[in-house]
This record gives sequence, C-alpha cells and structure tokens, in this order.
Amino acid sequence: QLQLVESGGGLVQTGGSLRLSCAASGRTFSSYAVGWFRQAPGKEREFVAAVSRSGTNIYYADSVKGRFTISRDNAKNTVYLQMNSLKPEDTAFYYCAADFRASMYSVPATDYDYWGQGTQVTVSS
Repeated sequence: QLQLVESGGGLVQTGGSLRLSCAASGRTFSSYAVGWFRQAPGKEREFVAAVSRSGTNIYYADSVKGRFTISRDNAKNTVYLQMNSLKPEDTAFYYCAADFRASMYSVPATDYDYWGQGTQVTVSS
C-alpha cells in the first residue's frame, strides 16, 4: 500500500498563493506518476496537474496553466503544487493521487491507484 497525505491548504485572498504538499510512504514513491485533482461542492472531481516518475514530464489543465506548478522531490517522497494568482473558482478540496501503470502521467482519475484524503483550499474574493 502507498499512503498519501496532503497538506498546505487554507484560506487565501484572490491573487494570493499557496503551496500544497503530498507526502508519500509505504512504497517506492519514484515508481508512481502523481497527479493533483480538485473537487468543488456540487461538482465532479477534475484533473489539475500531473508529473511523471522522474519529474521530467508535466501536464496541466488549461484552467491552471501558467498559474500552478507541479514538482516532485523523490528523495523526500513528496510532490508539490505551487498555486499562484489564485481565483475564487480555484476553491475546492484538493487531492493527490498516484498511478503505477502510467507511461508518463495520466489524466483520468480512474487511472490512479492511490489517493490521499485531501486538503481544503478556499480563495476569498
């Protein structure tokens, strides 16, 4: 089993920044591609960003491109999501997930094998 724990969420004003962390334990973290997803109340879970096992290949949803940056430190078993220029529409519960089978990274949530419990991000207007 791979355990994932998110942290770094909170309340921030429009235009502010937050950095989310996803700490992994239990298995070789570098064997997994990792993605960030979010879910707002009454909405479906949506893809935010993903990073390959080495950190070389990265993909973003159009809605966050240019504002969010995903990165990983395999030595620390951690993936980060730096969120800048936050907007009220970024308000959601943010989850990280790990995918063992991805060739580089995956977008569909159904491809992911392990999920964290999530962390709340609230952006006030």
